[in-house]
Amino acid sequence: MPAINLIEYAKGLQNPLERGVVELYAQSSDILAAMPFKTVSGPYQYSREATLPGIAFRGINETYTPDFSIENPQVEQLFIAGGEADVDNFLLALDTGRRGREESRKIKQMARALTSKVLTGSNVTDPREFDGLQTRIGSGQTISNSATSGGGALSLAKLDEAIDATQEPTHLIMNRSLRLRFQAALRDQTLSGNIMLGKDDFGRPQLSYGGLPILVGYEAGPDAKILPFSEAGSGGGSTASSIYAVSFKEGMVCGLQLGGMTVKDLGELETAPKHRTRIEWYTGMCVENPYAATRLTSISNAAIVA
Repeated sequence: MPAINLIEYAKGLQNPLERGVVELYAQSSDILAAMPFKTVSGPYQYSREATLPGIAFRGINETYTPDFSIENPQVEQLFIAGGEADVDNFLLALDTGRRGREESRKIKQMARALTSKVLTGSNVTDPREFDGLQTRIGSGQTISNSATSGGGALSLAKLDEAIDATQEPTHLIMNRSLRLRFQAALRDQTLSGNIMLGKDDFGRPQLSYGGLPILVGYEAGPDAKILPFSEAGSGGGSTASSIYAVSFKEGMVCGLQLGGMTVKDLGELETAPKHRTRIEWYTGMCVENPYAATRLTSISNAAIVA
């Protein structure tokens, strides 16, 4: 099955409950909404291009020197993400809609947790989670925005460099504070040439730079922003953040899922006067092309410069 984003995946579901769950995931995180997912039957195996074969010119009656390309086999595991929502029978007696709201909140929080892992997950730190972009991107795909301690103001020239280093880029990922800096730059005629304001798939305002939509994970709420200004800058200090240029498409950066998300009604518990719902998603991610994502580091919370 080809990789498709959650919005398109939801359109193919016949069960209204399942469709609503998937749509809620997508509404809760613009990163999960943009990221295509492959439906797999187990651990996902693929080959990542390492070295291309050689090409040469030859003269008449000369021969070529045969060679070959090199591929590195990769295996991506699936991981179990989910939770259980309990609602006391007394609360259900007072308000029959309480259980549905509790399930929706659990799904929203799960979407936010998975968004965080897409960016900063580490299987070494916690073997229950998958590696995110920060863990996967090597030094060859990492660009420093500034050598200043604590990072420096975002340079659009450096951002252009990061975009150029990414094959078939589709999106930019950053925190909300940096998105505000782009919104301010939109009002500055010296900076606004490549910044546009449009709408996302849910009709919400969405900024883009150089034709690439800006993703911020999730909007204002009880959770902290993604990619906070707490990273170590290349010049020292720990008040910097990063921007990721990514290619969310088939053969590039994709999510993985074993079937779809499940919401199971476990009914009333025997051990307590409560009703329980279990929500699970067997999921993971893969970066099939080594140039599918680039990280721009050492960015401070300051006005954008050219």
